Amino acid sequence: MKTFVLDTNVILHDPYAMFAFEGSRVVIPLTVIEELDTFKRSNDERGRSARLIARQLDELRRHGKLSEWVPLEHGGKLKVEIMVSDGLPKAFSAQSKDNEILSCAQYLRKKGENVVFISKDINLRIKAEALGLEAEDYEKEKVDVDELYRGWREAAVAPEEIDRFYKDRRLDPPLAGLSPNEFVVLKAADGSSKSALARHDPKAQALVPLARADSAPWGIKPLNMEQRFGLELLLNPDIQLVTLVGLAGSGKTMLALAAGLQQTLEQKLYRRILVGRPVIAVGHDIGYLPGTKEEKLTNWMGAIYDNLSYLLEKPKGSLETADMDIQMLMEEGALEIEAVTYLRGRSLPGLLIIIDDAQNLTPHEIKTIISRAGQGAKIVLTGDPHQVDNYYLDAASNGLTNLVERFKGQPLFGHVTFTKSERSALAALASDLL
Repeated sequence: MKTFVLDTNVILHDPYAMFAFEGSRVVIPLTVIEELDTFKRSNDERGRSARLIARQLDELRRHGKLSEWVPLEHGGKLKVEIMVSDGLPKAFSAQSKDNEILSCAQYLRKKGENVVFISKDINLRIKAEALGLEAEDYEKEKVDVDELYRGWREAAVAPEEIDRFYKDRRLDPPLAGLSPNEFVVLKAADGSSKSALARHDPKAQALVPLARADSAPWGIKPLNMEQRFGLELLLNPDIQLVTLVGLAGSGKTMLALAAGLQQTLEQKLYRRILVGRPVIAVGHDIGYLPGTKEEKLTNWMGAIYDNLSYLLEKPKGSLETADMDIQMLMEEGALEIEAVTYLRGRSLPGLLIIIDDAQNLTPHEIKTIISRAGQGAKIVLTGDPHQVDNYYLDAASNGLTNLVERFKGQPLFGHVTFTKSERSALAALASDLL
């Protein structure tokens, strides 16, 4: 039987990680408990995770002593270990909490246990292997990014099928295993130029033409096929959860905001737009920011304000006028810009919720956000899995890619992967070369 020693970042990433190793022994070093204690008063997601873990461990105390082996529901056992190895090599600082956790894992290995050290810290895994420990990342919520659901595919059909599709405005799916709201590019099998764009309608159980893809919400016209697919999902009120994933400059945020302004201000489908973004720095953190919460957020929400300014700019106006319009929309309650941190605990019925840069959120944080949606709400998440700034996440383990894989096949969900940059020729070249 393997003994899994968990690092602090693993259970902060997934508060239920201690129950994920079925039939195995799970060890939480006492140093991890001490580190969790430093987070418990925080109002962010790490603080909430720390408090949840403490409650779960306290609940396990009813079944035995944590200093010994407490049985878990899946057949495994859990223990809080206080012992550490007699000594690590001189290169390992005795004052480091990380090294104390490694020392605990080393102690268990010297006892003859088959130890696997689990950490999301790459450098700590390297140090563990240097000590001769088996070290792994926490893999439970990882997905294969190369095989990630794309949201659309191509299909070769007889030319007569395409003609019938245009005539009858429906076609039985030519492919098995199509997901609800998945798009299909129908191409003539004989090599002719006949083609059609279709969506797999879960109600009709058939391919249907795109009804909204040629719209120009708030004056924004789709520039390529993928953007047309995105608009079809954004403007369909029956699809309550939309993910737009792709490289920088592909138009994800712009389309989401344009569709939001159209449906909220013009069509009155939603009470207001709520735009959220994780507050994570790119590069070196700039530290403390003065001012009110709104003034602080202005520095973090620059990408949102840039897109809104462009959308609200008058044909012959100025960005200053657009900024005044943004302020007016916020004062009237039609637009709210918020850090993702402050969404927890809220109930948000009738809102169009747009979460930008969602690749920087953990699966647990994504779950928290989606569970905020009330009756009549719609959630749109955008992001690029290859631009993760959260140190403990990567393209395979972030909440956005995890969500796409989990929700694939649900009738109220739609997804499109964007592969073309439309920001500028320079931006497209940077995406390819850099």
